[in-house]
Amino acid sequence: MLDILDKGVCTTKEVKKILSYYLNKPITIKYNLGRNKFEIYQVVITNLYNYIFITENIDNKNVKKSFSYADIITKTIKIYE
Repeated sequence: MLDILDKGVCTTKEVKKILSYYLNKPITIKYNLGRNKFEIYQVVITNLYNYIFITENIDNKNVKKSFSYADIITKTIKIYE
């Protein structure tokens, strides 16, 4: 698991810098929906913007999702290599 917060990173700028390494590489995102419910996505990060990043599903290229860097900081999503 890529736990960015364990590295002492707490700003969106530094999270974006770390995620730039995973640009166009396959990753797994575990999205916490609350009450012990999770959704797991096999995706590729396609674009990085100032406050969000865009992902594309590996199996279905038409499915795109966006997540914010705050989702990583608040541990709403977890990223696995």
